Amino acid sequence: MRLLRASLPARAALRASSLVHSAASSSSPAATKPYNPPSPYPNTPLQPHPHSLPVDGFVGAIGNTPLIRINSLSDETGCEILGKAEFMNPGGSVKDRAALGLVLWAEKTGRIQPGGTIVEGTAGNTGIGLAHVCRARGYKCVIYMPNTQSQEKIDLLRMLGAEVYPVPAVAFENPENYNHQAKRHAERLDNAAWCGNRAAHIHTTGPEIHAQTSSLPGGLQAFICATGTGGTLAGVTRALKDLSGGRTQCWLADPPGSVLESWINRGKMERGGSSITEGIGQGRVTDNLAQDIALLDGAFTVPDGDTIRMVYHLLDRDGLYVGASTALNVVAAKQLAVKLGKGSRVVTILCDGAYRYQSRLFSKKWLESKGLYDEIPAELQKYVVLP
Repeated sequence: MRLLRASLPARAALRASSLVHSAASSSSPAATKPYNPPSPYPNTPLQPHPHSLPVDGFVGAIGNTPLIRINSLSDETGCEILGKAEFMNPGGSVKDRAALGLVLWAEKTGRIQPGGTIVEGTAGNTGIGLAHVCRARGYKCVIYMPNTQSQEKIDLLRMLGAEVYPVPAVAFENPENYNHQAKRHAERLDNAAWCGNRAAHIHTTGPEIHAQTSSLPGGLQAFICATGTGGTLAGVTRALKDLSGGRTQCWLADPPGSVLESWINRGKMERGGSSITEGIGQGRVTDNLAQDIALLDGAFTVPDGDTIRMVYHLLDRDGLYVGASTALNVVAAKQLAVKLGKGSRVVTILCDGAYRYQSRLFSKKWLESKGLYDEIPAELQKYVVLP
């Protein structure tokens, strides 16, 4: 059988004919109509999404992520627990924002010229975002990271063309810490830049959350998330405090082994234990966080057992396939919502998906090695599909 491609005039005529037919049949019960899912806020006017129209390349798709109502926990608590779906950024994580902000800052200040190199010390996701943005804007990318990070992250960075240096994980005070090694590498190069990430969240993430919640009944009571270098928490806190006139509470979620919860709640740096989470928790107050830490209203520590149970709960009950840092954020958001009482609305960050950690989080051997397999409810252990 021979297939013929209609000429442009013929195709135009066919399209016009189909449009007339569609209009004529639209009143019939069988006519196809667009699917409009019910909104949890039917009385709130629908605003067009910024990504309804084409955007300018990879970087144009960064940000303006939706808030997802976590139905299972919201229904259980009588609160509104919302997650900022940062895993929907084109590079797959909240760190796409920091990466773009870093590159735009380096360009604006003249620290990098066409063909230059961006160097960063990162636990992984900022590096992945940078590798994407550097490819899109024509720069080289060099990443130093702790060798404790998942192999999926290291492999992805190299697939994106980054030059990757996994180095021993040592304290920030040690000159061989990955951040210091990255800075020294940048200093050895001509046309290279290295810097931090707080401003991106002051100007994008925080204002987006405020805009997405300010017209909802009761507005936003609180925001909570974990922190690594401090950019997301500090930037969003600064923006929400300013935009809400101080009415929105902002809290820290902290993993075991970090000193920040004790510093915020008790004014002491108490460190003990360790965590399976990657890229969050600190042994110090970073420069990013120091600028806004006084604005925080409190902090929670979330044990690893609670975190791993939430990984599997969100997968089973809400269809959300998220990493451990996201699960920790959601545990803390639920705790904060319960503390604030029924009807409260709390937003947290859904940082990234579990696919960057699946060889660990869904491995029975790895979970048992961390003493976490038995923390997973028996009915959810069916999701542990890797040996």
